[in-house]
Amino acid sequence: MKKEAQLFKSLADETRLKMLWLLMGREELCVCDIMGVLGTTQSKASRHLRYLYHLGWVSDRRDGVWMNYRLSVAPGSPEDKQLKLLAEILGSRPEAQALRGRMEQWLASKGQSKDAAAC
Repeated sequence: MKKEAQLFKSLADETRLKMLWLLMGREELCVCDIMGVLGTTQSKASRHLRYLYHLGWVSDRRDGVWMNYRLSVAPGSPEDKQLKLLAEILGSRPEAQALRGRMEQWLASKGQSKDAAAC
């Protein structure tokens, strides 16, 4: 049960929940995009994303000096089921919808479409 405890612990942090929520709405996000939307520092964003990476929630891809992250859970896995439940819960929350709206505004200000992400 140690792995399950770690997975639930990873969801107990508001910043990590927000990051997962943002990643659920996009194929991939750059650390700079997460920083811009959440108003956090690069070190804090990277630390939380590394935490999620080590637990298998996300995978990363380097693009020059930037790191891009995407969800990486296996379909049907316990993590996948947890993410689906999380999406169901957060989908009806005004704060979560506002967060997604901020992401779209952030990307629009950078001149990016919903399908393109680059810093």
